[in-house]
Amino acid sequence: MGYYITVEPGINVYVEDLNPAGHRTILLIHGWPGNHNLFEYQFDQLPQMGYRCIGIDCRGFGLSDKPWFGYDYNRLSDDIRSVVDALKLQNFTFGGHSTGGAICVRYMARHNGYGVSKLALFAAAAPSLIQRPYFPYGLKKEAVINIIQGVYTDRPKTLRDFGNMIFHNYVSEPLSDWIFQLGLQAAGWSTAAIANTWLDEEGLFNDLKTIKVPTLILHGINDQVCLFPLAIAQNKSIKNSKLVPFESCGHFLFYDQRERFNRELIQFIEE
Repeated sequence: MGYYITVEPGINVYVEDLNPAGHRTILLIHGWPGNHNLFEYQFDQLPQMGYRCIGIDCRGFGLSDKPWFGYDYNRLSDDIRSVVDALKLQNFTFGGHSTGGAICVRYMARHNGYGVSKLALFAAAAPSLIQRPYFPYGLKKEAVINIIQGVYTDRPKTLRDFGNMIFHNYVSEPLSDWIFQLGLQAAGWSTAAIANTWLDEEGLFNDLKTIKVPTLILHGINDQVCLFPLAIAQNKSIKNSKLVPFESCGHFLFYDQRERFNRELIQFIEE
């Protein structure tokens, strides 16, 4: 069941709500530059097991409205809060991949984890996607600047190049092309704006320390986008957290290690 929810005057985000009568709810936030369809192989399975699964297309991506503004983590987390309020969600598991994980972290701090009983971070872009003088573990700042420039000059090639970084194990060319097409559904300006947010955002370091709910951290050892030391930093900063390293696994761990990913997530929800 898909519908739109107004997050501020004149701006609507698309929400996919599968099995609304499910006994437990999980809300999933996608990463850059995709949309909720990236979780297809979770949405295929979890509703069959009685879960209610909700996916949001963040503003600027997928089927959501694509305004010129609002791509900082504060506004994106406020959009999530609007959806939580509209659907009257309570006691749900909150999961985010990559940039979606960073949005989840900001939501937990900015909205005091409203409605969230458990948090799951998948290759999350926190506390910093890029290297900083006090955090040398991310990508080089120049790499992100090159991504932004590429979005403005040849977005399809930039997304293709990104697609070559996200898997450690073999995936078929049709699947890789499908993910590429999901990225093209976003607006160019929103694609670039999120990358600019990676450069400017430093508040996630403190945000991580505010999280009090049980937290699962799943991260591929071979991740070339959000490098594995980010997961170690998350685990150190979140008191009630568990880090599960995925061997032989890249950034898109829900494809690279699909069966283990689903198993670990389900086990965490049921604990």
